[in-house]
Amino acid sequence: MASVLSRQGLRFLYRTEEGVISRALWWSGLAPLVSIMTILSAIWIMLSPYANRGLDERAFLDPMTAAAYIFLMFFAFVTMLATVCYVMLSMKRLRARGRPPGLAGLPPLAALLAGAVHWLEPQMSGAVPMWGVYAADGVLLASIVWAIVDMGVLSDESA
Repeated sequence: MASVLSRQGLRFLYRTEEGVISRALWWSGLAPLVSIMTILSAIWIMLSPYANRGLDERAFLDPMTAAAYIFLMFFAFVTMLATVCYVMLSMKRLRARGRPPGLAGLPPLAALLAGAVHWLEPQMSGAVPMWGVYAADGVLLASIVWAIVDMGVLSDESA
């Protein structure tokens, strides 16, 4: 395989599901994804107050509100792209561990469901019990811990 930083290396890591990778290469591939998402999340935290304003607080056409929603669309697109890259990267690592590659989608699915429950709970005013929210958070945390331990800590099946 070519260098990881080459076009072919990045294509292998993030755009194809074939092959196997080492634990160190999984961490190296995960680091840019986590860095990008951390930076974009910090920007969204700074912009999010401008997205939650009523017309009584701001003008009808407020540039900061427009910027917040434009950034939110960009953030959603990058999040989906990073999720696909994570799944492709993790499929290779799971294959090296002797696990079914389809398990790579478990942490993103848990994050999606936990986010949906967190959004739904205040919308339904008590119809979603708080234990359900905590259970979704627990499943998300367990899937993240599992992914880190299984793909980032334990050695390959053949080793």
